[in-house]
Amino acid sequence: MSESPDESSKWEITLTVNGKRVTVQAYAMERLLDVVRNDLGLKGTKEGCGEGECGSCSVLMDGVLVNSCLIPVLQAKDSTIITIEGVQADGRAPVVQQAFLEYGGAQCGICTPGMILAACHLLQKKPQPTIEEIREGLSGNLCRCTGYLQIIEAVKEAARRGAAT
Repeated sequence: MSESPDESSKWEITLTVNGKRVTVQAYAMERLLDVVRNDLGLKGTKEGCGEGECGSCSVLMDGVLVNSCLIPVLQAKDSTIITIEGVQADGRAPVVQQAFLEYGGAQCGICTPGMILAACHLLQKKPQPTIEEIREGLSGNLCRCTGYLQIIEAVKEAARRGAAT
């Protein structure tokens, strides 16, 4: 018989986050976003809208780009999670970040971690994406400051520099 989530008690939930196996005590319906930020101290993942519309809270869950504000942590049990801090460590993010800096792809910074994570994920799958593929790859992320042109140009430049390798 499987257990059903009890909202009044905490569960022991094990995840692999940025290559480290961690166990947290959390409520079943607590958001993955809150566990990542509050329990694990990984503040790069941002909350923008809390409704899955903006992409600021993007993480990779078992290789899929997801909005962590929509994922109950119990659903992420035994998953592999990569945050912006984790993608930073694998070598792709610095190339993408540098291109964002040079092309003005970041302004206020709320969307930046999600955009960079989405760009790194895209470049891993498609090292030389077309403009349309870049737009599609970033489509789950909203930016209220830049108008997107600088972000698209930054991703093109990161691809040119070989950010996928």
